[in-house]
Amino acid sequence: MHTDHLSQAPFNLDPAAMSWVRETFGQMSRDAKLRQLFTLLSAGDDPETIARQQAFRPGGITRMRGSDAARERQIIDGFNAKGAVPLLVSADLEGSRMSLSSGQEWPNPLALAAIDDLEVTETVSRMMAEEARAAGINWSFTPVLDINAAWRSPIVATRGFGSDPEVIARHALSQMKMFQRHGIASAVKHWPGEGHDDRDQHLVTTINPLSMDEWEATFGRLYRRAIEAGVLSVMSAHIALPAFVREQMGDDAGVEAFRPASISRLLNEELLRKRLGFNGLIVSDATGMAGLGAWSKRSEHLPEVIASGCDVILFSNDPEQDLQYLDAALADGRLSWECVDEAVLRQLGMKAALGLHGTAELPRRTDVETAKAYADDVARRAPTLVKDVQGLLPLDPGKHSRVLVFSGGIVFPFLPDPLPFVLPQLLAEKGFEITVYEPGIEVSAKRFDLILYLFGDETLLTRGRIFLDWLGLTGHFGAAMARHWHEIPTLMISFGYPYLLYDAPRAPAYINAYSTTETMQRAVADLLTGEGEWNRNSPVDPFCGLGDARY
Repeated sequence: MHTDHLSQAPFNLDPAAMSWVRETFGQMSRDAKLRQLFTLLSAGDDPETIARQQAFRPGGITRMRGSDAARERQIIDGFNAKGAVPLLVSADLEGSRMSLSSGQEWPNPLALAAIDDLEVTETVSRMMAEEARAAGINWSFTPVLDINAAWRSPIVATRGFGSDPEVIARHALSQMKMFQRHGIASAVKHWPGEGHDDRDQHLVTTINPLSMDEWEATFGRLYRRAIEAGVLSVMSAHIALPAFVREQMGDDAGVEAFRPASISRLLNEELLRKRLGFNGLIVSDATGMAGLGAWSKRSEHLPEVIASGCDVILFSNDPEQDLQYLDAALADGRLSWECVDEAVLRQLGMKAALGLHGTAELPRRTDVETAKAYADDVARRAPTLVKDVQGLLPLDPGKHSRVLVFSGGIVFPFLPDPLPFVLPQLLAEKGFEITVYEPGIEVSAKRFDLILYLFGDETLLTRGRIFLDWLGLTGHFGAAMARHWHEIPTLMISFGYPYLLYDAPRAPAYINAYSTTETMQRAVADLLTGEGEWNRNSPVDPFCGLGDARY
């Protein structure tokens, strides 16, 4: 059993921690080792589901939609009581609607990039880490290192820090360092780099089309800097990098050039570990995603996740069945115990690096009122006034009293129906008369002083495209073609996807607010009525390269 690498970066285990790893590993049965490979998705509070997952004794869980911090810790304590090894407890700490239910509504990465103040990113990240540790979380699948180069991408959009690699590096590495300083291991993602393919790996294996020179100058540089800064883990995604595979196998690599990284030994071992020098833990992206499932059946690719260099299998709908897939692969030689042992040791190494083998004290958490005040203040700095060619703003209830609102609501992928915006109500409280559009309403300057379009599509999962759906918005093909801004002052606000000017380039006034949370909506309501200064910085090109969209 070789463990010397655990004393090196990024784990840097001391003799006591190394001794714990060796002793714990030595006491694990083969069955326990296989169970340790799994991180299960644990959502909600259903006692039967939680009990079944606890009985499986996984190496980790990802918690979603918990009630409050105290209940979360109770659930996590139950998991730890069932197993001999402390759990890695993970979450996607991405802010916005991925904020913890027991914490504040924090800006998402694109909003932080729009603010572009490292002190803000560090403070937000520290407070997010404090909230997460209080809820028992010790691992985050963030920050995102993806580059939003293909602006049509629905999956990068608001989850990433924009399209400039230098901005991404500044904010992502600041967040990573702050998380790890406060007991939250970071998993930078999505290896080997997303953002040049405008599709979603939840639906299809996406392709990083860059040459290796181009890759090294962008994603390679980002991942090297994260590794140099001590990142503890990397998420290997269902993304192919044909240029590297062809470099290794030749131009006749065929379909192998498009193998997703999550099951590619070339991308995980040769590129990430050997060429970039990463010695930390590699976690697969969610194994239920079509970016992996489209490649082969689960009984084939699940063992390949570990055989190809990942140390953690992320999510399983049927863990006991998945165990059988691993057993079968071990029996026929597709998977070796050497790979399993190496993965388990790296998991134990990260657990020891986080102090989970001891009794590490929780960091002191910023009091709720102070955190809320900071979240409110930061939200006011994020919304970007992209253009206002008619000098519409600020809005005045005396001049723009009668407001017609067009909106399809807030789309959140984990809910079946859109959520309503609170912004119309907030404007009503400020003295505006609000009418929500319904098909058949007469739209004329005689009836309305302002038209307000509200869009609530943040980065979405399992949705191939985000666009301004005029037909869905108006309910009639004739109404979909009408543009009223020549007669009625008009304002568009996107609380998410920042590229909607592509579908309405001549809209006279447009704002990117990045996040659909109520905190952000309240900030926008104040800014609309002149309470504060608009941000003018865009972390992406909101004009999508269109010359006319600027006017």
